[in-house]
Amino acid sequence: MAIEAIKFEEWLRVLKHPFSVVPFNRGVDRLLAMDFTEKNTLLTADTVSNIDLFTNYIDTTLQTAKALYGIGGYNELRSVYSRSEVFDGVEGKEPRRLHLGIDIWGAAGTFVLAPLTGKVHSFAFNKAYGDYGATIILEHTIGEGSFYTLYGHLSLDSITQLQVGDEIQQQKIFARFGIPEENGYWPPHLHFQLILDMGDYAGDYPGVCAYSERGKYLANCPDPDPLIGMIKFAI
Repeated sequence: MAIEAIKFEEWLRVLKHPFSVVPFNRGVDRLLAMDFTEKNTLLTADTVSNIDLFTNYIDTTLQTAKALYGIGGYNELRSVYSRSEVFDGVEGKEPRRLHLGIDIWGAAGTFVLAPLTGKVHSFAFNKAYGDYGATIILEHTIGEGSFYTLYGHLSLDSITQLQVGDEIQQQKIFARFGIPEENGYWPPHLHFQLILDMGDYAGDYPGVCAYSERGKYLANCPDPDPLIGMIKFAI
């Protein structure tokens, strides 16, 4: 049974410690806040439509800042999704541009850790250009309710030995950032998203919505940062 939003918010408020989703030494490792809105004029259409240029932009930006990771994106209206038909929907419909998770940008092969103990709800290789690529969804229990965490843009070997129902212990390494050919043709990063009610989805859930549906999707996909506690360290 999906946990009620108000109960989930109460649980987050009393959470004593944030839990890592990537190896990150708080207060030591450098973390860069990254902007993927239209305000970032360096992200031209030519750059985001070419995976080599896009990856070079990410790598150069992190290296210049001497940052281990880049982070951001929750509730961010992004023009970069114009690079893929996955986000355009059917003809005449509003395109999807509002991001529902947090992105952590870093090197391919970066370890992904379970912030909480959970079991594998589902997984898939969403291989369309611009999609999640290798994806894992974990189910976590709070009292009599459940919520879910989604991990997108993973390496293919993250899902090859996985079984639905497998238990993943808190802070266990269970996946890695994928290369573009595995992660939907994006620069290496992790899309991390909270989901209260999965509905009928398995191995997938929208990580981007139409702006007109913002209220519904943000209510079902709360800000993940209170769980992992990283944004406050970003420069």
